[in-house]
Amino acid sequence: MEIFPDIPLPEPQQRTVDAMRAVLADGDCPASGPLYFMYRSLAQNESDRLWLEEHRIRYDLTVIPAATLCSEFVKTKGHYHPVNPAGVGYTELYQVISGQAHYLLQKEDCSDAVVVRAAAGDVVLIPPGYGHVTINPAEEELAMVNLVSASFASVYAPFEERRGAAFYEMCSGWEKNPHYPLHPVLRFEDAREYPEYGILHGRRIYDLIGSEDIAGILNRPEKYPALF
Repeated sequence: MEIFPDIPLPEPQQRTVDAMRAVLADGDCPASGPLYFMYRSLAQNESDRLWLEEHRIRYDLTVIPAATLCSEFVKTKGHYHPVNPAGVGYTELYQVISGQAHYLLQKEDCSDAVVVRAAAGDVVLIPPGYGHVTINPAEEELAMVNLVSASFASVYAPFEERRGAAFYEMCSGWEKNPHYPLHPVLRFEDAREYPEYGILHGRRIYDLIGSEDIAGILNRPEKYPALF
């Protein structure tokens, strides 16, 4: 899948090993350097940029090279979303452009945890109330894009305080993070579609720019209870 055919990307933000130590299975792992790259607030043209800004939405790209850190697969730092003015957590929509992804979702009270498996073209909608970490479990680069509300700042502290998510994906399999007092049964699901809103595997989520339903799902998910 193409991100943009002809538009150069800006300089990315980098997440380094040192910035990730607080959430690694082995915080003393001797690795160093950048782990993944984030390109924020992208738009193909001025019309799309204006719509995104008016609806308080960002379109981002994240590139995660294949790597392991002392036998743990490379991953994003992980974060939660705060609640919106209606008291419901903001959502986020991802799509894998290339490679494979495991999206580890968990409730902050650890009452539920699920791994959503996604391949190139697949879409993944993060439901309200779930923190999430994206893992590259393959031997190839993972590139993914996302649509997310620009009305909040991500909350990293719960993951930092507990040294990551409730589970680590190691080369040997999934391991429980011992810094959690309890662990739910880890569930596994394949990525699913939401055809009633045009959220389909293989259809670029960029093409959803302009959809009032997408703006609503991302900013006012309480109006779409059937989705979650």
